[in-house]
Amino acid sequence: MTQVNLYYHGGSRNHGCEAIIRSTNKILNVPLNLYSTSPKEDIFYGIDEVMNVKEDKIFEIYKPSLKYYISALNIKLFNSTVKNTLYRRPILLQNIQKNDIYMSVGGDNYCYAGIEQLSDINYIINKKGAKSVLWGCSINPDVINKDVIDDLKRYSMIITRESITYQALKDKGIIENVYLYPDPAFQLDKQEIDLPENFKENETIGINLSPLICDYEENSGQTMKNYGALIKHIIETTNYQIALVPHVVKEDSDDRKPLKILYDKFKQTNRVILIDDANCMQFKYLISKCKMFIGARTHATIAAYSTCVPTLVVGYSVKAKGIAKDIFGTYENYVLPVQSLREEHDLIKAYEWLSTNEKQIKTYLEAFIPEYCKKSLDAGKKVRELIK
Repeated sequence: MTQVNLYYHGGSRNHGCEAIIRSTNKILNVPLNLYSTSPKEDIFYGIDEVMNVKEDKIFEIYKPSLKYYISALNIKLFNSTVKNTLYRRPILLQNIQKNDIYMSVGGDNYCYAGIEQLSDINYIINKKGAKSVLWGCSINPDVINKDVIDDLKRYSMIITRESITYQALKDKGIIENVYLYPDPAFQLDKQEIDLPENFKENETIGINLSPLICDYEENSGQTMKNYGALIKHIIETTNYQIALVPHVVKEDSDDRKPLKILYDKFKQTNRVILIDDANCMQFKYLISKCKMFIGARTHATIAAYSTCVPTLVVGYSVKAKGIAKDIFGTYENYVLPVQSLREEHDLIKAYEWLSTNEKQIKTYLEAFIPEYCKKSLDAGKKVRELIK
């Protein structure tokens, strides 16, 4: 029987990753194995209740072991890290069975460092006769060089989640195995929870901020200044409550850290709520009750889009622009690149445009989003063709 395996998953404390995993389970509706580098996180959030969670443990190779010398020799003679990757991830890579399916679920991993390891894994999977799928991806067009093209052509199927990536791959000659469908998380279910005290349904502005976007700002400290100025502006010019919503709580990239700084600055107003950690379905329910949403994390904004909440994305990469473009026909006014933050009131200006057009945007989303979300299910049909 064909096994379907999800890999390159870093754990569910990144609730965007959790959202992809849960939605993929719903879309495919087949038994799944999840190879996770942080399985304890996935078990904590209940992923083991819907699929088989295995640890993708990454081992170090120490000198003077035989594996160390073989790996070093391959790097020196052939400029190949394949042996190194094989030795470091044996649980994932040494029991691959012919015709099994391996789905890389990292979404935007081809936007960051570490592409070589993704390529190695893809090569090993195909060498052993299994099929690989790059699932719900965004790819920075700037990284698509000859080596990356050769790697991408090995995938049996590439499901892009937005048209900028889709067109970039086409332009590079990667045509036969590429399809365009919305991010799987547009199919994520909501899980109802009690709303926090002082959270007023449809009278609360949801705000998400991540440490990650601060790494992309061109003017140091400008992101926090803009978020602080925006909160002050909302408090002074409206009666709305403000909910600070984390969506990644990993130790090395914890949204709660910058959000706590903002909360402490404004908590005396009794207008600002710092939301506790929850699972991705609970976050989606809470976000769905917001009047508007301003977010940095992609899957926090997808939770808003998919529940028809007018949304401004403070983005840093192709995925933010591509998703907004596919929904609205343009990303102008819907995405504020963090690199463009120059003055302290830039975010206020973007928020004011959203607020002015909020009713029209909501009406548009209510008409557009149901059919758009359904397209995510069609991606599952494509993958099931490989299973057959």
